[in-house]
Formats: sequence, structure tokens, C-alpha cells
Amino acid sequence: MDFSLSTEQELVRRTFFEFAKDEIRPIARKLDEEPQFPMALFQRVAGLGFFGMRYPEPYGTHTDLQTYLLAVEELAWGSLSVAASCTMQSLMGTHFLFRFASQDIRERLFLPALLGQKIGTICMTEPDAGSDLLSMKTRAEETNGTYRISGSKTWITSAPVADFFSVFARTGEKSLGVFLLERNTPGVTIGKPIHKSGVRSSLTSEVFFDSAEATCVLGMPDQGISYLREILTEVRIMTAGLALGIARAAYEDAREWARQRRQFGKPIEQHQSVAAQLTDMATQLEAARHLVQYAAWRNTLKLPCTKEASMAKLFASEAAHFICDHATRIVASHGFSTESAVQRYHRDVQFLLFGGGTSEVLRFNIAREL
Repeated sequence: MDFSLSTEQELVRRTFFEFAKDEIRPIARKLDEEPQFPMALFQRVAGLGFFGMRYPEPYGTHTDLQTYLLAVEELAWGSLSVAASCTMQSLMGTHFLFRFASQDIRERLFLPALLGQKIGTICMTEPDAGSDLLSMKTRAEETNGTYRISGSKTWITSAPVADFFSVFARTGEKSLGVFLLERNTPGVTIGKPIHKSGVRSSLTSEVFFDSAEATCVLGMPDQGISYLREILTEVRIMTAGLALGIARAAYEDAREWARQRRQFGKPIEQHQSVAAQLTDMATQLEAARHLVQYAAWRNTLKLPCTKEASMAKLFASEAAHFICDHATRIVASHGFSTESAVQRYHRDVQFLLFGGGTSEVLRFNIAREL
């Protein structure tokens, strides 16, 4: 396995690094303190071609997952809030339209979404249904060739600003379907934004469906679970890429602080206890990076990687949590101030412990694969 970057990959990495450095990081604190959807940044990311990276021509650039992850990491290094909103759009929020929608719907919704002119999201989680999809209560009832959706969803990323929703709903005792619903459809109601402790400008809310007529069914009405499995591996590897970005940001900030902060006549990085923490953080980050790259490499070669994707997401998210936690210990009281980015990393990283699959479910999945 070759870990060196091609010329194309280095260009992608550099482009998104410069964008994150110059345009995201300078306002990351403001986005956290005054939560609002980062529309200007969102559209700038669209202009960089990010939303079309995983789709083939003529829609996008059909970039392999390894290259896509370079952009994901840099966005998360800039702000996990911005990265979460953008990755939802680039993968889960638009995938089912590309896969199953008619050409008319592609032109009306999918193509504008790739340009950042429309916003899409996916609706799965319910108040009593998270990891256990078959406990879902939202139902799709067929009447005269159309489907009406009734139920509620919660923790829906980008819902307060979304134009369309890919909604999972029960169609049978043990079957789910995926249905396209649009914001202005009668019976669709967006709940109040959920106030979160982290990833604050990645807006989240409940969505309610009261016999709302679906624009169309996306695929076969009883194959929703199998459709989800098709992209779940990629979602988990992508989430692991987000973890690399925020972990790197926390490690770099802690390391720089340790170089500048002096106690007992020398920089604190020269004290054994601090040096040991930085060593553990760097090792966790490097190990996570290799595991994520390996899973992405297998995905690119179309090799089985369900287990590897679960391992990558599990290890990278837990490592990111470890690194952000230890960054707050190294920066100490300064990191407890809202002026420090470290406290934001520590709050934001919690999202990655359950987004894309909880650590507990991932461990179960890995054990089953073993």
C-alpha cells in the first residue's frame, strides 16, 4: 500500500488546507458562539467542487475515497461544524437522489445541490429509533400510486435550512423504504433547532410528517435497509476522516502551547509528563490515520471493507476524543476559556462518538465480522 500522495491528491489537500486556513478558521469561533448555518462558506465549498467529488461525470469528478478524505480532513481541521454540514450534503443528503431519482428531479434538486444552491439531508433517527432501525415508527402508506408519510424524525442535520429530505419510513413489518419529500410539501413541518453543546453551526432539528405526500419513492419501497448498507461503509470512513481533522487541530494547538508556555524555567513540552501526553496524542493520531487510509484504500479497490470501516471509525473517533481531552489538560486553565479553540474541539468531538454509528454498535459489528 502506497501512502504517498499523487500530484492530484496533493493539489486537493493543499486547496482545502488553504481554504480552511484562510476562510474557515478565522470565523470558527464566531460560528460557535453565534450559531448560524455557514451559507457563505457552504457555497464556497461547493465552488471548490466538494459536493460533486464522489459522483461521476457529468455531475462531478468521481474522486476516489482516499482523495475525498483529504478534503474532509482539512474542512474538519478548520471547523467540525462546517465539515459536518458539507459532508452531509456531499454524501448522505444527495446520494439517494443520484442513485434513484428521475432526470427531472436530478435537474431540479440534485444538480443545484452540487452547486450549493439547494440543501439536502437524510432523515433516519427518531425519538425511539437510533441504531435499531426496525424500531422506526414513521410509516409510508401507499394510496393510488403515491405514498404518504406520517411520523417524526429527530437530530436531523441541516433540517432547519434543508430544501429536500431523503426520509426512511416503514413499509412493512421488517422493511423500510426511502422517500423524497420537499420542504414546501403540505404536512412537512420543521421543528425548532436543537441547541447543542458542540458543532453548533451545523444546525439540527426535528422534522414532522403529517400524511405528507412524497415527491417520489427512491428505489424499491421495501429495500431501504439494503440501500443504506451500500453507503454505510463510506459514511463510516468519512466520519473517521472528520475525526482526523479535529484531532489534528487539537494536537497542533496543544503542541504549540506547550512550546510557548514556560514553567520552572523551561517550556512545558520539556517536562516529562507533558512530553508523554504529546507523544501519546501523536501516536494515536498517526495510528488512526493509517487505519483510515487502509479502509479507504480497500474501498477504492472494491475489496471487502465492512470490518475495516467499522474499525477505522471506532478507533479514529475514540482517538480524537482522547486527543482533544488531553489537549485541554496541556493548555489547562487557558483551554477552559471561550477564547481558546481547544474547549471548542473538546465539545465538538463528542459528536463523532455517535455520529456514523456509536462505539458500542461498531464493536458489536466488528465482533460479528470476526
